[in-house]
Amino acid sequence: MTGEILLLTGPPGSGKTTTAAMLARRPGMPKVHLHADDFFHAIGHGAIAPWLPAAHAQNGVVMGALAAAAAAYAGGGYLTIVDGIVGPWFVDAFASMQATLHYIVLRPRLDDAIARCRARGGDSLADPDVIAALHRQFADLGPLERHVLPVGGLDREAVLAAVGAALESGRFRLA
Repeated sequence: MTGEILLLTGPPGSGKTTTAAMLARRPGMPKVHLHADDFFHAIGHGAIAPWLPAAHAQNGVVMGALAAAAAAYAGGGYLTIVDGIVGPWFVDAFASMQATLHYIVLRPRLDDAIARCRARGGDSLADPDVIAALHRQFADLGPLERHVLPVGGLDREAVLAAVGAALESGRFRLA
């Protein structure tokens, strides 16, 4: 029995983790929530902030590990929800899998994303310049633009409903 993989992505502050956690608790097929940040935080000494250009090789390794974990869970019949900043430049790490692959990009308004990030506190990303730069990376996805789900002004429940409907529609599948 093969499950499916949902890459739920977007810039920081778009609601990826909140939505993924809520989606994973919904009834239906068994689900797994893989939070990409956990894979980045697994790196001890030598970790490079993933938004820095010097982190490119590190980020590729992390995406490979995340893809392998997602493939293992999907192979066991789970809907595997991967939440993290998985831009088009990292989709290939997931593309060769046997499981059905969905790619949904949450696109918030920049001011909402900055406000959400700043409200988190702790060690989370709060630098508005970095958030804006990451937001720009998801501003024009070219051929993957059809995978964008605008979430500006939506509350948590509305985002969850929109993601659920998008997933069920099948229109966010990657070939």
